[in-house]
Amino acid sequence: MSKAGGGIDRREFMVGLGAGVAVSGWAMAAMGAVSDMVGEGIYKPAAPVPLKVQPVLTCTLFKRINQTSWRSWGGFHSEKDIEDEKQRIGRELKKLSAESEFPLEILPLITLDNVEQAAQVAKGDHDVLLMYAANSWVNVLEALSDPKKWTIVFVRHKSGPVYSWYEIAHNRYLRKTVDEYGQPGVDHQDVVVDRLDEIQWRLRALFGLKNTLGKKIVAIGGPGGWGAGGQEAPDITRNLWKMDIQTVDYPTLGQLIKKARENTSLVKRSTRSAEQYLNAGGVSLETGKEFVINAFVLTEVFKSLISEAQTDALTINDCMGTIMPISETTACLPLSLLNDSGYTAYCESDFVVIPSGILLHHISGLPVFLNDPTYPHDGIVTLAHCTAPRKMDGKRHEPVRILTHFESDYGAAPKVEMKLGQKVTVIDPDFASKLWLGFEGEIIDNPFLDICRSQIDVRINGDCDKLIAETKGFHWMACYGNYLKEVGYALKKVGVNWTNLT
Repeated sequence: MSKAGGGIDRREFMVGLGAGVAVSGWAMAAMGAVSDMVGEGIYKPAAPVPLKVQPVLTCTLFKRINQTSWRSWGGFHSEKDIEDEKQRIGRELKKLSAESEFPLEILPLITLDNVEQAAQVAKGDHDVLLMYAANSWVNVLEALSDPKKWTIVFVRHKSGPVYSWYEIAHNRYLRKTVDEYGQPGVDHQDVVVDRLDEIQWRLRALFGLKNTLGKKIVAIGGPGGWGAGGQEAPDITRNLWKMDIQTVDYPTLGQLIKKARENTSLVKRSTRSAEQYLNAGGVSLETGKEFVINAFVLTEVFKSLISEAQTDALTINDCMGTIMPISETTACLPLSLLNDSGYTAYCESDFVVIPSGILLHHISGLPVFLNDPTYPHDGIVTLAHCTAPRKMDGKRHEPVRILTHFESDYGAAPKVEMKLGQKVTVIDPDFASKLWLGFEGEIIDNPFLDICRSQIDVRINGDCDKLIAETKGFHWMACYGNYLKEVGYALKKVGVNWTNLT
């Protein structure tokens, strides 16, 4: 068992437990729901909220004036040129929407060429202003750019008629003809030339951010933060990430579990689900079957809490001790099952790292793995925890051994055998949410050390020495695939600095 200074167990560094609170109305409703549950599949995670995009073509037709410069750069000389461009944009947006794996609501294209129209559009109901900056004056672009919303500027080089702002987006719009950036809420990372895929990953980042900001999350046992540095994490989460943390105390959880065990149909269904899980391919049982059945009952209780709170996110504090006598199992397997089902569910209520997990989940559309990192060396780091999801690619279940939770040698915890050779995104948030680190890794081994059960050795595709020198916080977050660009882009929108080590 890992110890910190003075012989204190590392989990005992968790601080900031929420004070006891009265049972909320939705928690009371969850008790009723647990008592009344019949039929399978009663609870499902809510669908994410689509990103609402307003495309705007800014375009002016110039009139010839003899013996002087009368038009700007750009390939728009007639109404037909503008109409052709509108049709081209329509086709591209249709393609963009079809190829985006996250939900987009793309509003009808607006074409304008004056400040008054632009100012009205800026007030519209949208998350992102996608500006096709053809050749209107700079004050039109400025009027469209509301710093309270997100703006992406698209210009053409060779994908269609060349845009005037292909020449001057940086020096006139972003920098206002000086060296310093001067357009509120927009900088060089918000300008795209020609490529739809460059628009797409930015929209993916903003979709993830939209579904993270203001997220409601159920915190069983109250919110916390690891270590002395994490004491302010719940408040930072509320203020920076605007999250609504809903505390459920352990007496309430105990009542819910009691109700669940009294519900004969629920227990039968949980037993049947546990047997189906264990009999499926790729599953090896190496602990008591009763722990697994109890884990499925506990999963139903967690789902009832999440559902009644009208969210899809949950975390549990004191998951190494307090919950075991109440549930007669551990929370490890239930959290794994929830993540495989599309929820975001974490142990330890560490709000230093939880925002990164919710953000990465919504950016990637995949389950994420909250983990304890080890000391990086020789370009390798081991990541481990007892709550790993199995459905890491969002489609298929990885092989798993169901063991006891390591540190208690009790309950049911998954040892997920993750795919060798798989590229992963790894995020290391700092305690203060001022600077996050990230790198691309590659899974090279699933060891079986005497540590948390799900374990991966990850090759660091980046500067290992810099990672060692600049590591922050404690817990890390990981998922399949490379989403480093998206994470960095999203963080910039909330004022968190980002170091990409890859």
